[in-house]
Amino acid sequence: MTIGERIKKRRTELGLSVDDIAEKLGKGRATVYRYENGDIEKLPTTVLEPLAIALKTTPAYLMGWEENNENNTAPDYSNIKGIMPIPEMRKVPLLGAIACGEPIYREEDEWISLPNDIKADFCLRCQGDSMIDARINDGDIVFIKSCPEVENGQIAAVSIDNEVTLKRVFYYPEKNRLVLYPENKSYEPFVYMNEELNDIRILGRAVMFLSGVK
Repeated sequence: MTIGERIKKRRTELGLSVDDIAEKLGKGRATVYRYENGDIEKLPTTVLEPLAIALKTTPAYLMGWEENNENNTAPDYSNIKGIMPIPEMRKVPLLGAIACGEPIYREEDEWISLPNDIKADFCLRCQGDSMIDARINDGDIVFIKSCPEVENGQIAAVSIDNEVTLKRVFYYPEKNRLVLYPENKSYEPFVYMNEELNDIRILGRAVMFLSGVK
């Protein structure tokens, strides 16, 4: 059985329409038809995991890694100490990339799932190594809660001349001075003062990051 056949089989078992799945994924119905018609050899992780959740099954089943699960449902590990069930999920937009180094441009790209209890409005994919001492590595996804100000010492997404960087923020209003600190001793802080602040704004506070297993 192909990936597409497993997707369609599971969808029909649940009585869901193509439009239902498209809405859950935040994609068009044509994209779901493309998945089911076998126009792809494998699904990217950003699609596979939300699709498995929408179909109440496992990524392993959809990819054909487990063929012995007769009910096509996720295994029940609830009786094992230390294992927590998957929480209710929602999606936020992934707005391109954010520099962990020099600022880079951001643009709307796709949607990423996160637990409902995480108070975030959008997320950005990190590029660079300037935040590694905060355990934020190149390629990690950082979830941002929109707000125009943050407390000193908090990590925030900061727009500088319409380009965005992720740094630890310290603002000194009495000196009209903003300092953006990297979390890597190899990098110097960015210091902005007076008129330079006119082109800088806080987009939001970092509340969580998603990192792959290495």
